[in-house]
Amino acid sequence: MTKPQGPLEDIRIVELGHVIAGPLSATLMADFGADVIKVENPRAPDMMRELGPKAVQDGVGVWWKTIARNKRILSLDWKADEGRAILRKLVEQADVLVENFRSGVLERAGIGPDVLHEWNPDLIILRISGYGQTGPMAKKPAFGRAAEAMAGMPHLTGHEDGPPMHPGFPTADSTTGLMGALGVMMALHTRGQNGVRGQVVDLAVFEALMRLMDYHVPALTGARLSPKRNGLRQPMDFSPGGMFRTSDGTWVTVSAASPQTAQRLLRAVSGDALADDPRFADMPSITKNMAAFFDALNTFVTQNDLATVEAAFLAADAVAAPVLSVEDILAHPQINHRSDIAEVEGEETQVIAPVPKLSKTPGAMRWLGRGKNADSQMILQELGLTAAEIETLAAQGIIGLPEGEK
Repeated sequence: MTKPQGPLEDIRIVELGHVIAGPLSATLMADFGADVIKVENPRAPDMMRELGPKAVQDGVGVWWKTIARNKRILSLDWKADEGRAILRKLVEQADVLVENFRSGVLERAGIGPDVLHEWNPDLIILRISGYGQTGPMAKKPAFGRAAEAMAGMPHLTGHEDGPPMHPGFPTADSTTGLMGALGVMMALHTRGQNGVRGQVVDLAVFEALMRLMDYHVPALTGARLSPKRNGLRQPMDFSPGGMFRTSDGTWVTVSAASPQTAQRLLRAVSGDALADDPRFADMPSITKNMAAFFDALNTFVTQNDLATVEAAFLAADAVAAPVLSVEDILAHPQINHRSDIAEVEGEETQVIAPVPKLSKTPGAMRWLGRGKNADSQMILQELGLTAAEIETLAAQGIIGLPEGEK
């Protein structure tokens, strides 16, 4: 197995997470060298192994391949006394523990933050839950879609006269994974400063998305404007933009961020009359008359092919970007130049490469999500257990071993 490399190669993470939010946080750090030990129950492994389509090559879930990549797998029933003792050994040697159970699960199992910090005072504990560890909704179960709804995202997505809509990927869980990794990095940076040792990073799934959406709360409280979904246009029409289909059938998204760009664009697509119209003299006027601007763009785009549209927008220093399918992504010269699609030797399944790109200590793909119980033997030996002890634990169902090692 390839030795971890990267800026986090000296960081060990114990992952008790499941599904997306917690595991993605650990994956993002594993991409940059962290030694992530993912702990799965021998009788109930992470459902991500079975969720979604399976790879033609080997029948393994493709989502599992990418979210469990670069992680070592330990099959352990940590709620049993013998398993708890092993978990303690892991925690004592770890820098970070990641969990995304419902609030209170660790405490009921007798391993809340007070116990974990007794085992390892320097431990960073990332706790991801639907609504956070405190408050009137702390014990309530939640999934990503509920978090998206609470953050207000579907309210801003879709047509004005249609239902709210979720995006085409698990936005709340994914943004939480990203924010969780950021929280861990800040806590690790702080550790050892001014007497700070370990601490808890408490993150509700709706909070990360709400923070990244960012503008809807200040729009209401500061400007007394309530953003609402607006179909193919932006919810508040604060700058010209929209989604249009060219005459040769390509969807493009359009953006012009300044009044100067907007006027150049109007001149390119509709001539001097509309560009010099006082309705489009400045951004407040443009915002007030955005429907007319949108109609002018729609007329131009729908009557011309993609090449003509791109050329006109480029000349106006505006943006008309084609919407890429996954097939387009795999063939795109800029994406390929940036090496943004990664592959592992012996695997047909390709995944998105680690980001961001660090010039001196870049991330790396070492392996994709591994099989059940894959690394139990090695990890337990690293903790000092003998072959006989491992065999006994396996016979008791406390740990799981690959078929060939039982």
